[in-house]
Amino acid sequence: MLHYCVNGCLYCPYHLKNKTIPRKKLTQEEIRAEVIALQDMGHKRLAIEAGEDPVNNPIEYILDSIRTIYGIKHKNGAIRRVNVNIAATTVEEYRMLKEAEIGTYILFQETYDKKGYEELHPTGPKHNYAYHTEAMDRAMDGGIDDVGLGVLFGLEKYKYEFAGLLMHAEHLEAVHGVGPHTISVPRVKKADDIDPDMFDNGIDDETFAKIIACIRIAVPYTGMIISTRESEEVRRKALTMGISQISGGSRTSVGGYTEEERPHDTEQFDVSDSRKLDDVIEWLIDLGYIPSFCTACYRAGRTGDRFMSLCKSGQIQNCCHPNALMTLAEYMMDYASPFVKDKGLTLIDNELSGIPDEKVRNIARENIEAIKNSKGRDFRF
Repeated sequence: MLHYCVNGCLYCPYHLKNKTIPRKKLTQEEIRAEVIALQDMGHKRLAIEAGEDPVNNPIEYILDSIRTIYGIKHKNGAIRRVNVNIAATTVEEYRMLKEAEIGTYILFQETYDKKGYEELHPTGPKHNYAYHTEAMDRAMDGGIDDVGLGVLFGLEKYKYEFAGLLMHAEHLEAVHGVGPHTISVPRVKKADDIDPDMFDNGIDDETFAKIIACIRIAVPYTGMIISTRESEEVRRKALTMGISQISGGSRTSVGGYTEEERPHDTEQFDVSDSRKLDDVIEWLIDLGYIPSFCTACYRAGRTGDRFMSLCKSGQIQNCCHPNALMTLAEYMMDYASPFVKDKGLTLIDNELSGIPDEKVRNIARENIEAIKNSKGRDFRF
């Protein structure tokens, strides 16, 4: 939403000393236009990101933006879950975010290596390693029970980062009773004045896939996210290794979704997979997956330890499968191209018969028929 930032992170083009990138802060009307553009693609959830700047980005700006986003009802579109990726803050401000009904609070550690962390963040409040590393504890103390971890692979040695991620997840579960809702696996990418070759800890695609697989084995309950930083081929392989959430149609520039052509002058990082959301949906169907736009657990109160217990027991499947099919039906009827729509509806019909509980299967079938006939939206178990 804005790329004003007071930090000096050496891997991010929004760092304070970069004078080549134009700075911009979206107004609430501009945010509204961005959200409508995302809704017109078919998205039901989004993540807001903003640089750390107490003058240009106080917590009130974030709270106002969340209210704006949730308040937009455009055609059949609505953003049902707003995830928040902002700088480490206080328990009081995390409590405000909780009261604003955010989904997941996301904060990447960047690196768990303290010496490396301090060198990579030479100036600004983010330089404080302890304050940043303990942010998830403060978030949970503030009532947020869905948090998302991640490191930026390539900054420091990957084996140390892998161990740090697992230890952080173990710590959260031991202290707060809830592990991370998601773990992201971004790699350093080129952007404006940032050259990834200046960091000598890059990892090849094969090692990257092994890291994903090992995280999935070690933290089986968590959602694993891979973004459009990675290519189509890398993302395809990552799906077989344990990735459960991917982005589609993403733009990393401030105000980029309302532009007809993808703007590059203010991107936070180069996008490797630039396909439209509809193309990604078709690709997933062709690969044998069920694309899901579900946000049911969050709105039904299945968060934190309640969500974790369902995941660990495998019972979450009883909700996930029918909810995925119903949200996919919404996408097919409201946003898909004709060819993708035919593929999607065929997939839904085939998958309905695989729901083991007859009552759930019949309700899901009735709801999908209602969606097809424009008699309702937003059904969920």
